[in-house]
Amino acid sequence: MEAPSPLIVITGPTASGKTGRAVALAREIGGEIISGDSRQVYRGMDLGTGKDLEEYGEVPYHLIDIAPAGHKYNLYEYLRDFADAEAKVRGAGHVPILCGGTGLYIESVLKGLKLPEVPENPELRAELSLKSLGELTEMLAARKSLHNTTDVDTVKRAVRALEIEIYYEAHPNEAIEATPHPRADAVIIGVDIPREQRRQRITARLHARLEAGMVEEVEDLLASGIPAEDLEYYGLEYKFLTQYVTGKLTRQEMVSQLEIAIHQFAKRQMTWFRGMERRGFVIHWLPYNMPAEEFTREAIRIAERRCQ
Repeated sequence: MEAPSPLIVITGPTASGKTGRAVALAREIGGEIISGDSRQVYRGMDLGTGKDLEEYGEVPYHLIDIAPAGHKYNLYEYLRDFADAEAKVRGAGHVPILCGGTGLYIESVLKGLKLPEVPENPELRAELSLKSLGELTEMLAARKSLHNTTDVDTVKRAVRALEIEIYYEAHPNEAIEATPHPRADAVIIGVDIPREQRRQRITARLHARLEAGMVEEVEDLLASGIPAEDLEYYGLEYKFLTQYVTGKLTRQEMVSQLEIAIHQFAKRQMTWFRGMERRGFVIHWLPYNMPAEEFTREAIRIAERRCQ
């Protein structure tokens, strides 16, 4: 592709096959993948986050395995690290391809957000920790939040999101830095998968990853010294698998509740993407079962049209 190249975004719900699509596109146009996944940043959390690193082959990737498990990586860190990764990709003369399903991260990049670092507030955390997840979610919804209220599936995540919002309210001069400056050089391609096919793929993938050793992965993380509550903080697989390993759930309960939670998560992802469209972002949806070469050709055509 001729310079200047756009930032190409490949997104979609979990189990839609977006990683494979992004890798095929990268091979064709000389691209590098920048992950847009909030949990793939953690080392040792592989099966539960669906890294599927074997899919990348020789294609370079960024923002995967950059933080230790147990760390609470946040939006401020992501935007900082994304900017560094994109500069590195462009400096090498390659095309940056942002691939992932964390709507908060992707939309924040596209908005051109720059966030000040927000310190912890122990007193506020102690006060908010007494509230239920439902109460915290309502508090977030009542604010003009920069944070993904659909993705705060634990009390700790909701408390952190509120901590950041309240900090901005108390420091309006710093909050000005978070004013969006939308990027004009981006093209967004969504992998569209019907609900029933998505559900089937989620179920099949969950059981395949359990067979591949996802329980053992969580056992190893716990054995390495990471507290159970820190693993539960990450939600979804790590929440329910940790509860199973620590005896809070039976295996049948774990599998059933986790499967339901992943389906709900995928639904929330689609709600986020539809919200992006309402907020003015154009997402070019392509069918998940479009032949690989055709998908790549169409993605290139869309990107080239954006450059004109």
